[in-house]
Amino acid sequence: MIAKVRNHIVKRRAVLLPWLVLAAVSVLPAQTPAESGKVGIINVQNALVSTKDGQKAAAELEAKANPKRKELEAKQAEINSLQDQLQKGQNTLSESSKQSLARDLDRKTKNLKRDAEDAEAEWNQDQQKVLQQLGQRVMAVVDKYAKDNGYTLVLDVSSPQTPVLYASNTVDITKDVVELYDKNSPGPVNVSGNALTAPAASKAASPTPAPTK
Repeated sequence: MIAKVRNHIVKRRAVLLPWLVLAAVSVLPAQTPAESGKVGIINVQNALVSTKDGQKAAAELEAKANPKRKELEAKQAEINSLQDQLQKGQNTLSESSKQSLARDLDRKTKNLKRDAEDAEAEWNQDQQKVLQQLGQRVMAVVDKYAKDNGYTLVLDVSSPQTPVLYASNTVDITKDVVELYDKNSPGPVNVSGNALTAPAASKAASPTPAPTK
């Protein structure tokens, strides 16, 4: 039980970006595919986790989850101790004592399961809020970058909905988008989930050079 919770509560920063971010960020066509022009690719998940705001938000979410993780670990240790007492006392404890231990063990196990589920739900909710906010910011940067550099189509290769079988590294704009985002970031993502201002990258700025082909 505690292992399952730990997997959700103390994920490494590189694993902070699950599939649910795809609801906020996906394929970005600057114009119709039929028009002539450049086609680029971006790994949105890598872009989000590579931005300074994304890294800071990941650290804050992990720090926020740590107290609950320690609390759940303490409860699991208490359950383990009760299980050990019950096992060792099978031949020495009275029947009433064993029944009392069993009831206590069952109650604490159910409470831990409920607390773990609540902690997992809270973690997922906090994470989704951050991803939605950061995703909107990054997509605004992608939109500006694509328009400034003459792209007619940008595909998100991290999305299962856009299975790109092959793409040259020269059309990958992920690094350039991250650099442009960090340069114009309006400030850290609000982990509390409050509304954010529009990204600074949407304002007028000198075009960022496209990758050299």
